[in-house]
Amino acid sequence: MDQCQPTHQVTNCTHPTLSHSILNPPPAISSPSPSLPIPAEFGREVVSTDKAPGAVGPYSQAIKANGMVYISGQVALVPGTKEFAGDDVESQTEQVMKNLGAILTAAGSSYEKVVKTTILLVDMEDFGKVNAIYGKYFPVDPPARATFAVKGLPLGAKVEIEATALL
Repeated sequence: MDQCQPTHQVTNCTHPTLSHSILNPPPAISSPSPSLPIPAEFGREVVSTDKAPGAVGPYSQAIKANGMVYISGQVALVPGTKEFAGDDVESQTEQVMKNLGAILTAAGSSYEKVVKTTILLVDMEDFGKVNAIYGKYFPVDPPARATFAVKGLPLGAKVEIEATALL
């Protein structure tokens, strides 16, 4: 026999997965206030190093959580300055990879443990140049990757790369 008896209020349902409806929604789940720190037992830790450029906005260089490190997109700023490593995409890509390496090291990870990257390019014509430099850092079993052309990048950068790695 059917566990749910239809009515105009849809409240006579005792089926375990169908016991709530739009007219009788489940109780709200309250979330913690965003201003409260997340307890350490949840496994979330901010990673910060002066060997990579500091964040230029309200974000962290990286976050360690649940055995992973999530690295924010890096541009080619030289650590301790607000200057790019160079104007060309090759020198910018090299600096981006150095910045990623510094953050990976600070987090207790390495290039070999990177599982996914995302590359943002202002000009897709630079793909081959970026790929050649990027490939030197991942010579064996490179990570999964996506590459996108974008209209612009922070501070006028030509390339930005973010990464996710195992710890």
